[in-house]
Amino acid sequence: MSDPSGFDGDRAEFDGDRPELDAGRSQGDAVRPEAGAGRTGAGMDRPEAEAAGPWLGRILREGATPGMLEALAEGLSPADLQTLLLAVYRRRAAAVTPGGLLRQYEHNRFVAPSPVDAGELARLDVLVHECFARHGFTALALSPVAPLGVNSVVATVSQDKALTTVRNTEVVADATNVLALECAVRRGGLLRADTRSRQRVRLAATHRVLRAQVFGPGMTAHFKLMGLCTAGRDEGSFRFETEALVEHVGVHLDVVERARALSRHTSAVCVSFTDLSGGRHREALREHVLDRLAARHPGVAFVFDDDRATGRGYYTGVSFGIDVTTPEGEPVNIGDGGFTTWTAALLSNAKERLLISGLGLERLCALAAR
Repeated sequence: MSDPSGFDGDRAEFDGDRPELDAGRSQGDAVRPEAGAGRTGAGMDRPEAEAAGPWLGRILREGATPGMLEALAEGLSPADLQTLLLAVYRRRAAAVTPGGLLRQYEHNRFVAPSPVDAGELARLDVLVHECFARHGFTALALSPVAPLGVNSVVATVSQDKALTTVRNTEVVADATNVLALECAVRRGGLLRADTRSRQRVRLAATHRVLRAQVFGPGMTAHFKLMGLCTAGRDEGSFRFETEALVEHVGVHLDVVERARALSRHTSAVCVSFTDLSGGRHREALREHVLDRLAARHPGVAFVFDDDRATGRGYYTGVSFGIDVTTPEGEPVNIGDGGFTTWTAALLSNAKERLLISGLGLERLCALAAR
């Protein structure tokens, strides 16, 4: 999901207590290492070291054993690498003092608690799960971690944006990626029973995700998201796509409407759709999605947004965004979604279809409290 909290930025941030290193530098800019002759001294060509980032480049130039990166990344099996890293971090942990532990807690941005009222968030979570059941989605309680590469393999998001563990897993950075894996497992079972199965899999979850890149002031590295996935087979005439879009947007609007009922103010809601096919789907979207949703949700604006930049290259076919207006009249994005080719790739079946979407629950909770 091209996240309402902003899953952007290219910095290879791995150390939770060093956000100041990004100051004065635009996202994606790399500090060029000093000039030098051809090789880094650690088995990497200079362009490869520079692409890996300024910090890694410096380590490989100045302090690493030649070939160390290749030995760790390619020379060891995953199990052997895990054993080695566990030994390293046992030694690191043994050197931590109680005072040092407290300083880590005070300064590491990954471990600070959320500023959102926990009770309000819990009440919203109950409301969300009631909406899941009402709309026919199966809710899952996801693990805090996912297989290594869950973001970078199918979603082509940089691995640097996830918090990778030493046990060949990564902390969940987007619930929809994990839901997509489960959708692929369940669709795979259906296809083994019937190679042309059209039975849809509808999964949902609320999950606290953690992302490694540095966000703006006042934003935490972890936050709670609501994720939806609908997986199925191409049914022709754009039928799967339009029906799945109506279902997803309907769930999100149900949640937003119920959250607004708990709020001290009424905010305008707008859902915008972008046809990423160059206009081929526009009429089908208007007739079978926008008009149908407008009849069900008369207080919501449904529009086309042909200029949307976010999500291009991440979503295919169609994407959408959900915005609410603050009491001050400022539009705030709280959710988005779109089609991906993830299950088609996971199952090696071009007929597979997948719609993913998500909503920022902490952002919605904060807006409702204003």
